[in-house]
Amino acid sequence: MKKIHIGFYIAIASLSVLLIIFLATGLWKKFIPAEEEDFIRTRIVTPGETGSISIADQSGHSAWGDNISTKIPLENDEIVIAVLNIESEFSLSEDQFAVYRIASETGPVNITLLSYDNTVREYKRMWSLPAAATRPETISLFSQDLIGDRNSCIIITGMNANNEHTMTILRRNRGQPAQQEYLKIAELQIAGSIVIQETTRTFAYHQGIASGRSHNIVTYGPDPRSANLLDQLETTYSYNPVNTRFEQASVTRIPGSQIEQRRVREILSGRPGVFEDFIDGLWYYISPQGTIDTRRYLYFDPAGKEVVFYGEGSQQVFRWQTSSYTRFGIYIRSQNISITTLMRFINIELESLDRIRVRVDEDVRLKITVSAPWDGSYRRARAAPQNNQTPQIAGAVDALYDSSWGRLQFFDTGEYSITSSGNTRRGRYVFFKVDGNDLLELRPEDNTPSDNRMVYRIENTAGVRILFRVSLGVNGIQDLLEPPVTLTLVES
Repeated sequence: MKKIHIGFYIAIASLSVLLIIFLATGLWKKFIPAEEEDFIRTRIVTPGETGSISIADQSGHSAWGDNISTKIPLENDEIVIAVLNIESEFSLSEDQFAVYRIASETGPVNITLLSYDNTVREYKRMWSLPAAATRPETISLFSQDLIGDRNSCIIITGMNANNEHTMTILRRNRGQPAQQEYLKIAELQIAGSIVIQETTRTFAYHQGIASGRSHNIVTYGPDPRSANLLDQLETTYSYNPVNTRFEQASVTRIPGSQIEQRRVREILSGRPGVFEDFIDGLWYYISPQGTIDTRRYLYFDPAGKEVVFYGEGSQQVFRWQTSSYTRFGIYIRSQNISITTLMRFINIELESLDRIRVRVDEDVRLKITVSAPWDGSYRRARAAPQNNQTPQIAGAVDALYDSSWGRLQFFDTGEYSITSSGNTRRGRYVFFKVDGNDLLELRPEDNTPSDNRMVYRIENTAGVRILFRVSLGVNGIQDLLEPPVTLTLVES
């Protein structure tokens, strides 16, 4: 009996040694079909922004940096700009989308599909289509389920030679031959900005049980009928399942701030360095309630070619790589100095002489959790470039005043109400100081553009407060010459 046990243990040990040799020498690869072998990829391990370890592969994300490679070589005069790998529906291999440009041409970039052919066991080039973008340094390539049917769309964003933002969207047309299986369902270009307006989808969609609602595409462009350079038109495009395309659904006029147009033309002239000088320095985030959040800010350093994001107690530094002037501001491509696969495209638009509107698009090869959203409005942290004084934010108050507007009530929650002739208007307020001046900003609850962001300078005379409408900008505090408003305290 002992001999049997000894023989058993020797056999187990021998098999273990053979298994180790089999795995170490790579002999196991011979037993895997070619298409399955192509599917095996190296996973990349990187520290996440919160200090945890994030494990992800490169599938489904854009390629950046010096190691852009395609499954098969393109033509000699075709220069690859970006690639995107997604799982194929027909094999265990990947489909690869590549954006490229013709070296001898300056026209639109092109996108091509490289797909694995199981019959010949190699990758083949299936088709090529032009996209609207022409400037390689602005290209972003990614996939997203825009329609809600889990059929991911291929999205190419960038800018063209006219400094317009562009977006080209392709979608698989099932049931068609491979050469015709992707169709353009949207191609937009505008002298403003383009965003994907995501809708909330149900728990059943996220669990793979039901379809979801379609996202909308929204463009923001100049209003050709307005003399105010900051007035915009918001155009919404919705997906039409009958025509299988995104079609215009609505147009909304968004009035911009009524500020001095000569200065606006100067800032938006597109001359090198002008807009960079304007945004140089520290900008505080403006919350949806209209209050300044000093815990979140952006710092632009054009001379040092850096953009600093600070929020939720962490600071992220990005290298300012390239920038392009747009109709309303500037478009910056930046790269994280620590995690080089993390790119941010920053679209900055002039909102007033002391405010900017920022939209940030993330473009990552690795699944890195972003700690804070950056889209929104920001206020300059100083009234003028030569003055380094940061605005001082005062606390909330609880007081009741009579005025020409009606009865004005300040609440210690940061809210206010104005009651006149039985009607009540509500909103948020903030008191702050700039260069020793007491200022008040009112932001109505209904966000009416004509009344939005009202800033007043406060003068105290014999116990009466007088409000003078002002604007804040690079030249400091400027009086708008509107009739003053007198506030008389109502004794409780």
